[in-house]
Amino acid sequence: MKTLMRRGACGLVLLAATFVCVPTQCRAQESPDGARKILVKTPAIYPILAQSMNIRGVVKLEAHVAPNGTVKSIDVKGGHPILTQSAVTAVGHWKFEPAAHETKKLIEVKFDPQ
Repeated sequence: MKTLMRRGACGLVLLAATFVCVPTQCRAQESPDGARKILVKTPAIYPILAQSMNIRGVVKLEAHVAPNGTVKSIDVKGGHPILTQSAVTAVGHWKFEPAAHETKKLIEVKFDPQ
């Protein structure tokens, strides 16, 4: 009985150690959202089709920024399909301050017809 309790206690310790260690490793690999400042921010052009249809909303993007500050690639995380290309094009021209490593930046581009 004591052996089973010890095994159970060891299992709990290992399980707890797994939950404690994994998030720490994940946070170390990602930079904080505000770590790199935007030096050049090209505004997104509101698509004429979206204006005529009174489409508004937010496009969510994840930009992969190279160490020299240029946008290497962009993943669309959400938003109206008519608005996404304009947002991707604009963010592709942005320039960030240099850093030691490639980073990821979550970006929201808002479109409002007013």
